Amino acid sequence: MAKCEVCGKGVTFGCNVSHSNRKTNRTFKPNIRKVKVVDNGTHKTVNVCSRCLRSNKVTRAI
Repeated sequence: MAKCEVCGKGVTFGCNVSHSNRKTNRTFKPNIRKVKVVDNGTHKTVNVCSRCLRSNKVTRAI
């Protein structure tokens, strides 16, 4: 599942553009990590994008 459980960032769609300007469909997937976090005193494993980890939106469990 390519979706962040904190911010909701998911798969987006766009185009590959070749040198001759031909366009084909492609997907952009977020950088998702499975991380153990502390949520209201309980430890749980959640899927979090690297941006939420970097900006300390979750507290990692030790």
